[in-house]
Amino acid sequence: MELAHSLLLNEEALAQITEAKRPVFIFEWLRFLDKVLVAANKTDVKEKQKKLVEQLTGLISSSPGPPTRKLLAKNLAALYSIGDTFTVFQTLDKCNDIIRNKDDTAAYLPTKLAAVACVGAFYEKMGRMLGSAFPETVNNLLKSLKSAESQGRSEILMSLQKVLSGLGGAAASSHRDIYKNARSLLTDRSMAVRCAVAKCLLELQNEAVFMWTAELENIATLCFKALENSNYGVRVAVSKLLGTVMATALMPKQATVMRQNVKRATFDEVLELMATGFLRGGSGFLKSGGEMLKVGGSVNREVRVGVTQAYVVFVTTLGGQWLERSFATFLSHVLDLVSHPRATQTHVEAVYSRRCVSFILRATVGSLLGEKAQIAAAKEICQAIGKQMKAVEAVVNDTSGENKSGAADIAASQHVMVCALQELGSLVQSLNATASPLIQEASIGLLEIVTSVLLHPSMAARLAAAWCLRCVAVALPFQLTPFLDRCAERLNNLKTSPEAVSGYSFAMAALLGGVHQCPLGIPHAKGKMVVSIAEDLLRTAAQNSRLSLQRTQAGWLLLGALMTLGPSVVRYHLPKMLLLWRNVFPRSLKELEAEKARGDSFTWQVTLEGRAGALCAMRSFVAHCPELLTEDVIRKLMTPIECAMTMMSHIPSVIKAHGAHLKASAAMVRLRLYDILLQPNSASGSGALEHDPSSIYLRIPAGEAVPGPLPLGVSVIDASVALFGVVFPHVSYKHRLQMLDHFAECVKQAKGVRQQAVQLNIFTAVLSALKGLAENKSTLGPEEVRKSALTLVMGALDNPNPILRCAAGEALGRMAQVVGEATFIARMAQYSFDKLKSARDVVSRTGHSLALGCLHRYVGGIGSGQHLKTSVSILLALAQDGTSPEVQTWSLHSLALIVDSSGPMYRGYVEPTLSLVLTLLLTVPPSHTEVHQCLGRCLGAIITTVGPELQGNGATISTIRSSCLVGCAITQDHSDSLVQAAAISCLQQLHMFAPRHVNLSSLVPSLCVHLCSSHLLLRRAAVACLRQLAQREATEVCEYAMSLAKNAGDKESSSANVNPFAPGVSSRSDIHCRHQGVNITETGLEGLLFGMLDRETDRKLCSDIHDTLGHMLSSLAVEKLSHWLMLCKDVLAASSDMSTATLLSSGKDEESEKKDEMDDDTMFTTLGEEDKSKPFVAPRWATRVFAADCLCRIINLCENADQTHFDLAMARSAKLRNPTNDLLVLHLSDLIRMAFMAATDHSNQLRMAGLQALEDIIKKFASVPEPEFPGHVILEQYQANVGAALRPAFSQDTPSDIIAKACQVCSTWIGSGVVSDLNDLRRVHNLLVSSLDKVQAGKGSSSQLYRESATTMEKLAVLKAWAEVYVVAMNIKKEAESKPKRAIKNTDDDDDDYGTIDELPPDSLITLVQPELPTLSRLWLAALKDYALLTLPAEFSSQLPPDGGAFYTPETIDTARLHYRNSWAPILHAVALWLNSTGFTCSESTEAAAISGLQKRSTSVNLNQASGAVGSAKSLPEINKDRMHLILGVSIQFLCSPRPEEPIEHVTACLQALHTLLDSPYARIHIAEDQLIGVELLSVLHRLLLTWNPSSVQLLVTGVVQQIVRAAQDYLQEKRNTLNEDDMEKEAFTVLGEGGDSGGLIPGKSLVFATMELLMFILVRHMPHLSTKVSDSPSHIATKTRLSEESARLVAATVTILSDLPSLCSPAGCMTILPTILFLIARILKDTAIKSADNQVPPPVSAALQGIKSIVTLSMAKSEETQKQWTALIRSTLAYILEYSQPEDSVPTPDEVSMLTAIALFLWSASSEIIGVQSLQNGCMNRFKNALNSCDPWVQAKCYQLLLSVFQHSNRALSTPYIHSLAPIVVEKLKAVERNRPASNIELLAIQEGVKVLETLVALGEEQNRVQLLALLVPTLISYLLDENSFASASSASKDLHEFALQNLMRIGPLYPHAFKTVMGAAPELKVRLETAVRASQASKAKAAARQPAPAIHSAPTIKLKTSFF
Repeated sequence: MELAHSLLLNEEALAQITEAKRPVFIFEWLRFLDKVLVAANKTDVKEKQKKLVEQLTGLISSSPGPPTRKLLAKNLAALYSIGDTFTVFQTLDKCNDIIRNKDDTAAYLPTKLAAVACVGAFYEKMGRMLGSAFPETVNNLLKSLKSAESQGRSEILMSLQKVLSGLGGAAASSHRDIYKNARSLLTDRSMAVRCAVAKCLLELQNEAVFMWTAELENIATLCFKALENSNYGVRVAVSKLLGTVMATALMPKQATVMRQNVKRATFDEVLELMATGFLRGGSGFLKSGGEMLKVGGSVNREVRVGVTQAYVVFVTTLGGQWLERSFATFLSHVLDLVSHPRATQTHVEAVYSRRCVSFILRATVGSLLGEKAQIAAAKEICQAIGKQMKAVEAVVNDTSGENKSGAADIAASQHVMVCALQELGSLVQSLNATASPLIQEASIGLLEIVTSVLLHPSMAARLAAAWCLRCVAVALPFQLTPFLDRCAERLNNLKTSPEAVSGYSFAMAALLGGVHQCPLGIPHAKGKMVVSIAEDLLRTAAQNSRLSLQRTQAGWLLLGALMTLGPSVVRYHLPKMLLLWRNVFPRSLKELEAEKARGDSFTWQVTLEGRAGALCAMRSFVAHCPELLTEDVIRKLMTPIECAMTMMSHIPSVIKAHGAHLKASAAMVRLRLYDILLQPNSASGSGALEHDPSSIYLRIPAGEAVPGPLPLGVSVIDASVALFGVVFPHVSYKHRLQMLDHFAECVKQAKGVRQQAVQLNIFTAVLSALKGLAENKSTLGPEEVRKSALTLVMGALDNPNPILRCAAGEALGRMAQVVGEATFIARMAQYSFDKLKSARDVVSRTGHSLALGCLHRYVGGIGSGQHLKTSVSILLALAQDGTSPEVQTWSLHSLALIVDSSGPMYRGYVEPTLSLVLTLLLTVPPSHTEVHQCLGRCLGAIITTVGPELQGNGATISTIRSSCLVGCAITQDHSDSLVQAAAISCLQQLHMFAPRHVNLSSLVPSLCVHLCSSHLLLRRAAVACLRQLAQREATEVCEYAMSLAKNAGDKESSSANVNPFAPGVSSRSDIHCRHQGVNITETGLEGLLFGMLDRETDRKLCSDIHDTLGHMLSSLAVEKLSHWLMLCKDVLAASSDMSTATLLSSGKDEESEKKDEMDDDTMFTTLGEEDKSKPFVAPRWATRVFAADCLCRIINLCENADQTHFDLAMARSAKLRNPTNDLLVLHLSDLIRMAFMAATDHSNQLRMAGLQALEDIIKKFASVPEPEFPGHVILEQYQANVGAALRPAFSQDTPSDIIAKACQVCSTWIGSGVVSDLNDLRRVHNLLVSSLDKVQAGKGSSSQLYRESATTMEKLAVLKAWAEVYVVAMNIKKEAESKPKRAIKNTDDDDDDYGTIDELPPDSLITLVQPELPTLSRLWLAALKDYALLTLPAEFSSQLPPDGGAFYTPETIDTARLHYRNSWAPILHAVALWLNSTGFTCSESTEAAAISGLQKRSTSVNLNQASGAVGSAKSLPEINKDRMHLILGVSIQFLCSPRPEEPIEHVTACLQALHTLLDSPYARIHIAEDQLIGVELLSVLHRLLLTWNPSSVQLLVTGVVQQIVRAAQDYLQEKRNTLNEDDMEKEAFTVLGEGGDSGGLIPGKSLVFATMELLMFILVRHMPHLSTKVSDSPSHIATKTRLSEESARLVAATVTILSDLPSLCSPAGCMTILPTILFLIARILKDTAIKSADNQVPPPVSAALQGIKSIVTLSMAKSEETQKQWTALIRSTLAYILEYSQPEDSVPTPDEVSMLTAIALFLWSASSEIIGVQSLQNGCMNRFKNALNSCDPWVQAKCYQLLLSVFQHSNRALSTPYIHSLAPIVVEKLKAVERNRPASNIELLAIQEGVKVLETLVALGEEQNRVQLLALLVPTLISYLLDENSFASASSASKDLHEFALQNLMRIGPLYPHAFKTVMGAAPELKVRLETAVRASQASKAKAAARQPAPAIHSAPTIKLKTSFF
């Protein structure tokens, strides 16, 4: 194939390949040429043009196939338009000669067709350049048109169309000729020709004025005729022609009008013509009535459908604005169609006409009008309904005898009503909440009008009105309950009118059926109301015979509808229902027999209707309440069902006795019975509501707008067929045989048309039975059953009816599957093989080829493998039978089935199959679309079979792959939408398996073109493919789509040059008029997809568009932020337009002025031009909701991408560095604006999405600082916007879910800390206060619109919001209290005074919350109590209060649980804070008193439920105990096993609540008194740590553990103190604490053990090497990394708790736990004491040191037995710490200072007996020596400090050895300084510390030794003094040393005058130096005074820390 890729055809390569492959090679070359010509260099092309023209014209006569000739023509035309045009006329002549040739053989035909195609392509491309030759060309084409066969006719017509399109107005002279010749072919035998004529005439009408003036009627009649017996393609083409011509007649194009003075048709004329087609069809006005009767009197269905489609084209062509202006006229015309007697001659025809009219309305009003215009349209429809209804009422009320025509009017009016009401319902439903103006404006009176139709005499109209009400209620759920009440009330008032009973019960049933679409539901009491109404109706049915039937039907209908409310409602009424069902049917066979003898025809009718109704309600029950179907209930239901079955057998005799009019009622009973036995049901097709009133409340099958149950007769058969399939597998073989034989007999008996019908029904039943067997995995039965079934099936395989043949093939396959024996399969296959080899007739060849396909399909590749070769070879042979496209279609279809089912086993047959597929694609005429569709299916199956192999590079695979690509290219170019869709799915498969080989640059633009196709199928396929591409390659997809937009611009300008009168009309006639070409603008593909969301109604398509946009968003949104935000903003901006709907009047005047200015010519706007400039409908609410969701996703994506998006300063600098940087924070104002627009919209869904977006924005941006005003955040400037967005959500009529969301946003906003202005804060706060009042109102106070759980949701949301605000307020207050100093300082400092001007005082928030606290705390506790009860396991359900809790009712308990689950955590935290702050001192009685001022029915009633009437008698301790149990219970229950999807906020809130609670003394005592509570809590926390990783959770857990331990410590201390006071003897005292005398700790009872277990878990998680189990495990890698900051804090916290534990134990207990604790602490100290650059001490180290200190200084009672153990422990710990001295290379340098500190702590705190052991002493001294000799001055300084403390130890025995050993080294060190003066402050510090040590030693020494000691100190100090010369040049450190030495000397002299003198006297040179220095110092005294340094100690950060140890 690569050889084909050259500019000139590679003739050598062509000659070398086989004959069969040549067409493919040529096609591949033409494909390459097509791409390359456009891109190639013009000069290159001109050089080779001559040769190229030769090669291409040569191909014309090589009989090319259809795709080849198309490409060939395209390339030749392109070549001439790019290169020179000299020889174009020669080539044209050559083609004309070929066309004139008289050779009519089939072999010459392809050449002729190729020439025709070339002529068309030339004119299309070059147009007027060829103008001189055109008359001859046209005549030539028209001449050959007369003699051509069908392929030739369609090809010539297509060429003529191209000639017309290329020449435009220049071809005017030939217009009439073409018209005359073409029009007669509109009724051609061949459908392809009809399509071609329609397209040709469509092109012609652009210029030929006569077509839509003089010839208008003729064209219409022709089109109607063309529609007779047409197929889908013809209907599309003809309706397009008809619609466009009519539209042009009404509003001609300006250019043609300017040229000729034209009389325009009036609107009425045009509509009149269209109506003729709809009502009378193709017969026109000419034929006499007699002939009409012969035809059957009714219009052919195809005509009616075609005309319907033409109406849609007509309106679409005229555009949305036209429809808006002329809607009233159009509506009345369309509704008149369906009231015309010609449209409603039979019931079925009437239903069909109604569907047509509904389609016209839906397709135009639904997609062309924006939301405002739709509201206006809905008003018009209302008026139309009102007008009709008035007329009907007049007839009904007219009692005089002039009623004859009236009855007919009523009959006609019912159909008008149905259409109008259905459209109204659909409109309101699509508008959703945006439709609220329709309900609220009294002038429209929508509800009054619709409810008035409920009294219409016709049932169909009543049902339609009920359906419309259901739509309104689903769109506006706040209307649901009022509607129900109103209907119930009217039903009661008008009980005596049959219509009212029927109409209002329909309405109630419909409304109940709509409840499941309203998430907020209806109040529970409505269920009771419905039951009582229904019971009443059933009870009174017998009282009045005029009403019996209606009341019976109505009662059961209501009960059936009630079932849709689900088990939570039905549960309460089930006993009553079971009773009613039992009573409807006779109890026993005897009663049944007796019944037959009684009654007349009327009572029987009522009885049958009643039983049908009861069964229907039963079916509804089974479908909607499966949870209630217990064994017992099923048993009770079976009694009436069995009775009904017995009754069915008696019915025929009843009908015989009482008349045939009972048949319908009997059939209804039968249908209901089958339905309930069957269960799931669906209905579609030409149905109507009146066929089955119960469908008014059932769920609608997905994808249908209005339920359309089929007529009763059809439904009964369908149900019986389905039921047969379900029952068959459960029947014995004997009965199966009887049934199959009976079927065979029936087929024999029936004759003619009836036989076909019977056969079809029987076959469907058998198929359904076999399917049932397969699903049950059971077999068909013994040989005779098989034989009977086989005879039945085989007989139909060659039945002339194709549907029967299909059924037979399927049945055969299913039988093989069910029998499952190889011999049986072989027999079947062989039978078909033999038949196919011998048979020559089409029927048996098609039947048996399908049989083979089905055999393979159902048995699968493995079971039928041995027949594969034969099957494939036979089918491949059949597929080549060019004489019969039908055989080709069936055999290819079977082949596709086989390829699919064989999978990898087919691999060996792929090449022959593929080459056949390609050959057929290149040769089969495109008009045989079925063959092409099957070829596409085969291609797809082959691609799937080869699968991932397609990526390979082997020769065979490359060939297979390129063949597949060629196949796709051919099918992509086919004119049929199904074939194109198949091509797209093939490419999609290819892209999945071999993405590199699919060329996106050509695929994506072609998909974008399909997005604007008028075929839903193609749009679906294109979007599905884009969805897959966007998953991997979103960026490329978007770029290629944009390239299309650029090219479209160029193309338009170029086509305009050729044809100035057709602005932008492209030659793609298959694209819907409203999208000339492609609709991609600068918003790219994503903009187009957003636009599609407004037009598309298909669910799957919309969800795929959502996915595609989602993938694009994820890949591109962060890079192209502005672009995506603009997209969302443009979509959302439509909201603000909608909300200004009231201000329209001003706008209208401007428009009308503009109109007056317009020129008369420009009044006739060009078709579709208005659509181009702007999207033709403003985005609808659903699209806006999606855009708001996208906004939230963009914010999340940015957050994951880069934090710069949330930092204004960084973002600005990034923007400066590179202007293309696009960061989210720079768009903040847009984000807020979008969220605001959404949050304040009409649509509730959009408000939710807007509030969600607002919450996300607040959360993500709350802490972003404003760089220009330090101390402020950027959100502050939007305070007003946020407030304004929230306010509407708290209005009176807002639904609960929105209020709940708004409360959430309020609390987020208040808690974010953004609000700096007290007034702004107060505004938002007031919103919450207002909702709190609502909560206090208690249950049952307000008039309820929604389910009780909605109120629960709302109230809990308010309480949760308050809780969150209170938590934040308390945190702010706590922070303010913890740093009071800084606040004072701030006000003194002048430099940053503006920072505090408008900051809120820290307690302002708490002052706002304070007044509400008494109320809130009560409500919070009530909510927690509810929550606690609701979380009880099911077995405790008896403990729940019977009438619900404070905020939930028992009926809605299941839904309420969810709301509690969402809100308990913040409430728990708030309660803990409140109890902690009041210290458990508030009792409930005081609160109740505080609130009793509220005279409403207060919730306090519910709060004391548990305590009954003596609630007030509870003492405060009891109340507090209950509160503690409640809080601890809720926490422990939750922490035991939080669900993994639980938000982490709940876990943290719960832990914080526990922590806060344990701050209060009361709670501490409570938890310490009963140790088991503590142990339980600890084990639950341990379990929590096992599942929750985040360190924030772990830190909180350690906090709570610490609180528990502290509580135990305090309690123990208290006990010990009381014992001491009682002055008990010592022994008892020692045993207090855990461990007692023995020292044993019992797991599960011991608090200390539980704590250690939990702490050990945390330590091992962060420092795995602490556990030998972990460190010895093979997977453990011994690396010691630095701990992260969070881990370090955690480890420090655990160490602190560990060191507290010994204090909880008795001495013996201590000995049990200390080894572990000391080991851990020492180990942690050694592991974490690592030297850092800034000498900071890590938190674990300081905690460990603190721990060592507290343990070593434990006041252990030094009892004998523990003493020895204790000594050993302390010694070994010290030894362990010492042994670490040798530094290694691999380990980071240890922090010696921390180690020395630890050693010093031991020396300081333990007695010398314990650690005065020689070996330990030496070790300690060595460590100090090493430190003194350290080269790090910091280590030296710290070492001196520690030595100082050791030397000063009160126990001389301990300090003396150290002084002896270490003092000499100190002196040496200090002496050495003279030679090496300090260079830095740290070195200076070390010297100063050393001098201090010496001074201390001097002070410690005794008087007689003081002179020697001073003799060491004084000379050293004097040696530090500088002389004057060197002082000036010395460094600052050196100078400081001089000053320090001088001051010390001045201080020492007076202290020890005698000794000082002695020393000075001994060394005169010292004296001189000292005096000099003193003089110099006095001279600069002033300076020295000023520079007196503060004691240097403070400059060292860690000294403070160290001093705190001592």
